Order: sequence, then C-alpha cells, then structure tokens
Amino acid sequence: MATTEQHVLDLGQHWASAEQRADVAALDELAAADFTLVGPAGFVLDRAQWLERYRSGALVTHALSWTDVTVRDYGDTAVAVGVHTQRASYREHAADGRFRATHVLVRRGERWLLASVHLSPIVTSPTSA
Repeated sequence: MATTEQHVLDLGQHWASAEQRADVAALDELAAADFTLVGPAGFVLDRAQWLERYRSGALVTHALSWTDVTVRDYGDTAVAVGVHTQRASYREHAADGRFRATHVLVRRGERWLLASVHLSPIVTSPTSA
C-alpha cells in the first residue's frame, strides 16, 4: 500500500507532466473543484481560470520540474513544499523561474486532488549576520 507521501509525489509528477503537455483533461482530473493558484506575483486564479490558460494556449510550459519535496501528512490533507523550476511563456513573454512551491492536497475517497498551489520566487538573500 502506497504512503501519503508516495501518492503526493506521484500526483506531483503527473501534474508537472500534464502542465508541460498543456493537457487540460489531465489537469482537470487532478484538481479539486475549488482549486486555487496563487502565482509568483501574487495573482490568484480559480480552477476555471487556471485551466483556461492551457486551453487557450496563453501559457506554454516548455519544461517543469518539482524537486526537493517534503510532505506533511494530516490525514485527509497533505502539504507538500518543494522547488518548482520552469521554462515557460505567457502570451509569448518569458515566464521562466525558480519558485518555492507549496501544494495543498486533499483526499477524496481513495483519490488525492490538488486543492491549491502557491508559488513564491526564490531569490538570493543577503547573508544573515
């Protein structure tokens, strides 16, 4: 039997692959009905808006990885924090970056669904004294 951590990591890989393929049907299957994305500049997209970026071709993801992931299990909820690295374009403008990504997942029956993604840019910070 797979652990919560394994389910979350597997879902994360399916999500990254679906984004690269702009596979709206797969993304739709992976997302909870009330899915919310908080983007790296603080914008908020609901599920329909998130999916429309792929459906319309406005967002093109050339490469996407989700690495260095740690998962915390809270029963029917899991929080996963990792590094999201992408090469992408939005409306033909570069949208490349490295982000700290927090994914919130919920269990619905035997399935895990992505409820939220929050991206924060990873910037070099000054050394603490």
